[in-house]
Amino acid sequence: MKKRLLILGGTGDAAQLAARVSQIPEIELITSLAGRTQQPSPVTGAVRIGGFGGIDGLAEYLRSSSIDLLIDATHPFADRISLNATIAAAKCQIPHLILVRPPWDKIEGDRWIEVDSHAAAARVLSERSRRVFLTIGRQELGAFAGWDNIWFLMRAIDPPDPETKIPLGKLLLAKGPFSLASELELMQEYQIDTVVSKNSGGDATYAKIVAARKLGIPVVMVQRNLLPQVEKVSGVEGAIDWLRSHLN
Repeated sequence: MKKRLLILGGTGDAAQLAARVSQIPEIELITSLAGRTQQPSPVTGAVRIGGFGGIDGLAEYLRSSSIDLLIDATHPFADRISLNATIAAAKCQIPHLILVRPPWDKIEGDRWIEVDSHAAAARVLSERSRRVFLTIGRQELGAFAGWDNIWFLMRAIDPPDPETKIPLGKLLLAKGPFSLASELELMQEYQIDTVVSKNSGGDATYAKIVAARKLGIPVVMVQRNLLPQVEKVSGVEGAIDWLRSHLN
């Protein structure tokens, strides 16, 4: 009988993993998307859209759908779903893996100011910045609202919810990957003096970090929270190896 795999997706890594898993005949695949992105990238195989309703809701879904294996391939900053998945998988006693891309490392020439939250990032800006490139997505924009002495260039895939307070400035709707040339041009055109970024890792948005380095612009880098203490891999190949080990 086939093993039923649930991938908690929404990232490029999850989409790549789904494409690879679809070629393994012993696995029946379902990918779950939270539904926060209006036009998600295509995903191979069956797709479920929407939340689960917390730990108990996810555990009930795992049981009712006869899920045998669970891979959490959500965004590195999706702390809540990763914790919920860990607890739900333990309740249902099914093997569980986290696929998480490595964070970016600071290298020579980088002028990073590392902080542990978006609120801390906003406090740093209030002391030093006037024209900020805010590249944290749409959900955390409210943390930067209210600084009337700072102008923000905000980039997100989708517009924020209507009730979200957003900072003074301009909103750009765009989805990576972004080229180094375009990021350099953007920062120079808008006279950016500070970049704010999550340490998401990966290649799709790293060009902004390189551009800031080349222009000597400081980056306020929001660090990740610790993930649950479960088995982890840093790439799709590692996840495939983990799956094959559970098919034998």
